[in-house]
Amino acid sequence: MTALSSQLLPSLVKYEIPTLVSNTKDKKTAAAKSKSGASGDAKSQLAFTEEILNSILPPREFEEDGQRWIQKVSATPATRQDVEALNEALDRALVQRQARENGICPVRERLYDECFDELIRHVTISCSERGFLLLRVRDELRMRVAAYQTLYESSIAFGLRKALQAELGRTEQEEKISRLLQEKKELEKENAKLKARLEMVEKKEAERRAFEEKKHAEEIAYYQHQSQQLKAQLVQALGPQKKEK
Repeated sequence: MTALSSQLLPSLVKYEIPTLVSNTKDKKTAAAKSKSGASGDAKSQLAFTEEILNSILPPREFEEDGQRWIQKVSATPATRQDVEALNEALDRALVQRQARENGICPVRERLYDECFDELIRHVTISCSERGFLLLRVRDELRMRVAAYQTLYESSIAFGLRKALQAELGRTEQEEKISRLLQEKKELEKENAKLKARLEMVEKKEAERRAFEEKKHAEEIAYYQHQSQQLKAQLVQALGPQKKEK
């Protein structure tokens, strides 16, 4: 059996026994025969029901040993026992395939889809209008689930982008903080050097001012002493002249 036939896993939908369509070499001839046969049986109620079922639940096809097989949905009406068996089969499949009870679970979703398709088959056999209405409900639910899934995937992608941007932003901020801290250290060192230089300049300026003040004071004292000496000499020089008069 090929890989295609291996995909036909056990299903909750009831199917007929697979029938041989043709060899893969005679596909066109077999297709023409099947069309002519179908047009001949179109008047029967069973053929009409099968046609509706095939439009709602398409047949499964697979190939084996170069031959093409088709498996159509069963047109046999369902009984109360069939519904009870379907319920038991659903519970058994959930356990066997280890479907999760909560959260998103593709296995559980597929099993419930198959169960709903089987219920659609039950209803369609007894009333095709109700079957088509349930088909609309099923398709609407699937589109809604697909929309929610797309929205969920988009939100996940958006969250990942935001998280990545936040991570990149945090890295940039950390680098900026590190750079600013380094600049702060360098400025503190420069400030300490300038303070030391300022203290040195102030100290030299204070020493120079003190020296200048001391020198100025000594000059004042010297000139005051010279002035007193000159004044005394002048007094001595003028003293004899006053006596002669």
